[in-house]
Amino acid sequence: MSQRRPLMLMRPVPGPSPIHALWAGTKLIAVLAISVLLTITPSWTAIGLIALLILVTAALARISPRCVPSVPRWVWALVVAGSLFTIVNGGAPELALGPVTLGVGGFLDFLRVTSLGLVLIGLGAVVSWTTQVADIAPAVALLCRPLRILRLPVDDWAVTISLAFRMFPMLSEEFRLLAAARRLQPPQPEKLSRRAEVVDLCTAAMVVSLRRATEMGDAITARGGAGRISAHPSRPGWRDILAVTVLAAVFTLTLVLR
Repeated sequence: MSQRRPLMLMRPVPGPSPIHALWAGTKLIAVLAISVLLTITPSWTAIGLIALLILVTAALARISPRCVPSVPRWVWALVVAGSLFTIVNGGAPELALGPVTLGVGGFLDFLRVTSLGLVLIGLGAVVSWTTQVADIAPAVALLCRPLRILRLPVDDWAVTISLAFRMFPMLSEEFRLLAAARRLQPPQPEKLSRRAEVVDLCTAAMVVSLRRATEMGDAITARGGAGRISAHPSRPGWRDILAVTVLAAVFTLTLVLR
């Protein structure tokens, strides 16, 4: 039986590549623009072109297929059950199978929504595998600089977003260790109720989260405070201009072919 590959996000794939060298702000703008495009025009053409763009980007970034996590069986079961329900609902167009007429409109809509979700997940995964967490705060601070005219706490927003992304892999690893430690515990003489088990797990998770937050706060204070996180120099370059040009060309082609 093959070993299940865990979900690994916000951990860049090692190795230089043109995608790794892009400015973090360019990737954030691309994610926002693609999300808006697929929200406005969720057609098969748009989904296909964006999926092709993501695959080419992953190839340029030298992302191995082993980075893709294993999909649990219950997810496949939900997909199959959802497709069966949509087939029962019917809808145009209709497929004639002898004396039986089967509407596949609902099934096609289900496939399109599922494909849209997979494309967005793949987009976020590629960005997280090619972006250093430390580069996110300076990029957000630079992109939101015009909002400082309104006296908005742009630097605080940038630091909060950066710390949230930084804590995600740490907490994910801690929860994985907690689950492994719980499986290794000897059987209790008296079996706990499901509610008691949930309370114990939530308490352990809160303790781990608070400990990690305290350690990170001490580390930030020792390095000069939270202001230094967003003060790191970060600027776009010629690669970013090329990436934006390619993205604009894909958007134009999508709007023309829709």
